[in-house]
Amino acid sequence: MKLLITGIAGFIGSSLARRLVERGDTVLGIDNFDAFYSRATKEKNLESLRPHIEFTEGDITDRAALDTLLARGNVDCVVHLAALAGVRPSIRTPWRYSHVNVVGTAHVAEAMVAHGVGRLVFASSSSVYGNNTDVPYCETQRVDDPASPYAATKRAGELLLDTFSQLHGLSTAALRYFTVYGPRQRPEMAIHKFCRSIDRGEPITVYGDGQSSRDYTFIDDIVDGTLGAIDSTLHGCRLYNLGGTSPIRLDGLVQALGRALGKEPIVLREPHQPGDVLQTWADVSRARDELGYVPKIPLHEGLTRFAAWMRGETEW
Repeated sequence: MKLLITGIAGFIGSSLARRLVERGDTVLGIDNFDAFYSRATKEKNLESLRPHIEFTEGDITDRAALDTLLARGNVDCVVHLAALAGVRPSIRTPWRYSHVNVVGTAHVAEAMVAHGVGRLVFASSSSVYGNNTDVPYCETQRVDDPASPYAATKRAGELLLDTFSQLHGLSTAALRYFTVYGPRQRPEMAIHKFCRSIDRGEPITVYGDGQSSRDYTFIDDIVDGTLGAIDSTLHGCRLYNLGGTSPIRLDGLVQALGRALGKEPIVLREPHQPGDVLQTWADVSRARDELGYVPKIPLHEGLTRFAAWMRGETEW
């Protein structure tokens, strides 16, 4: 299979590309090295991949760059991971998130239609569920109350792609990722940030009373689910939750990180932040039935693997 991955230099993109290369697929990649976090980190993500992929430095909001890539022909599937991430930054610059995440997604879909590429796997987010109190979340639930501009742009992407499916026959799998962690996780995310500070004996800042909870999902499980979506033969626009199915409270996560590192966390508390939701929890029944998705890595094992990677004890 020949695939194009947008955002290939990122955490999920580089992890997915490695698995695709290992199974013998041809991988094209595009990334613009957005300054949200360091270019050096992303270059390191690509280091071992570069001899095995065709990489282009470019932007998804540049239609000409996408046309150039897809005009090479015979692309079977686009995995659209490129986006501006982060809830709190989206509150500060909602216009930029809308431009990249919505307009950029429209460019990707338009280019696919123009070049006859019929399958798209799209990285959505559990953020689309907002502060829905009916848990676990399932794909049939109403998702019209996003708690942040980031969440709104991901829901807009889902709706846009549903329209492309109806108008142009584009087969789309929109994957609602639930708090992905593991080696190469973005450095501003809670597990990565907390892990570094706890290991150094530095205090960590916890927002709220510690009772908020997240359904953390190890990167290997996310890649498994994404591969299932790539290989699926189902048509139309389908929505899938990809989660770990075992949410944990924030104060429980902090203690679990301390155990993984063998150190006692020092916790400072600040008020709850606007845009942060109180809980996430994935019902993965549809992904299990249609994609064969079964999360395998429990949190304690995933945190142990992450700590070993962060300390340089393992490369991946």
